[in-house]
Amino acid sequence: MCTAATYKTKDFYFGRTLDYEFSYGDEITITPRNYPIKFRHTGEIESHYAIIGMACVMNDFPLYYDAINEKGLGMAGLNFVGNAHYNSVQQGKDNIAQFEIILWILSQCESVKDARRLLEKINITDTPFSENLPAAQLHWIIADKNEAITVEARRDGLKVLDNPVGILTNNPPFEMQMQNLNNYMHLSPRDPKNTFSDDLSLTMYSRGMGAIGLPGDLSSQSRFVRASFVKMNSVSGDSETESVSQFFHILGSVDQQRGCDYVENDKLEITIYTSCCNADKGIYYYTTYDNHQISAVDMHKTDLESTNLIRYSTIKSENINFQN
Repeated sequence: MCTAATYKTKDFYFGRTLDYEFSYGDEITITPRNYPIKFRHTGEIESHYAIIGMACVMNDFPLYYDAINEKGLGMAGLNFVGNAHYNSVQQGKDNIAQFEIILWILSQCESVKDARRLLEKINITDTPFSENLPAAQLHWIIADKNEAITVEARRDGLKVLDNPVGILTNNPPFEMQMQNLNNYMHLSPRDPKNTFSDDLSLTMYSRGMGAIGLPGDLSSQSRFVRASFVKMNSVSGDSETESVSQFFHILGSVDQQRGCDYVENDKLEITIYTSCCNADKGIYYYTTYDNHQISAVDMHKTDLESTNLIRYSTIKSENINFQN
């Protein structure tokens, strides 16, 4: 399971946690402007916007989990098991395989507004990447500095939904996640007032009591509430260091620790990595489960005119700073 978030100070930030029981070999991957993107049903794009993100690269093709492009648009795919539904190829549509959609959008769009136009013509197909890699059941968040949307391919059609909180987790469908926030409208970052009864002298006994009731479990619905509350009430300076630090604290509120979530065959789901992209500057920051030091790759310090993918392995070993 995963959580994606947006955050804005002087710059716009976009990122996610990837929570899973194993890794496919994730790499920070830059798709330069002249890397030929070969789509299964719609031909090839030879020249496009440069993209940076976390991907599993197979057969020299980047399967992005999350990414931003050089124009400041971000996109991430998160598990949506049981509700995602893709189609076969349809005439008169832009037929894009599930694994291609991040590349399709980020290679051509400068903004969410542009993405909405492309989504009007899209048919997300169930075409597998390979015989051993079927289409993953996902939904997506697309965001820029002005707005965010959630995209869900469901049995009753493709849904493009306004996302006013700039947060996405997993099931249930997004409308239900937003509806559920009504159950938490009483939460506050400030001290609570006694509204229980005028006949009882009830007083605070601890700081932070305004957030009593904020869910703390690892379910996707609870993570949606918690991340939304933390993000919507976040305060930081607008410097790069302060903004990036605060973004990692937002997603740290839904971090998944080893031993707390057993899945199939007694495997353990953990937060494999957490990302934070400065979408304005093209910098991809990240941490991994065993390395909390923030590492970064700046797309503009590479050859964005190249025709080849540029790949960086994640740093997984903890670097501890001894002070004596």
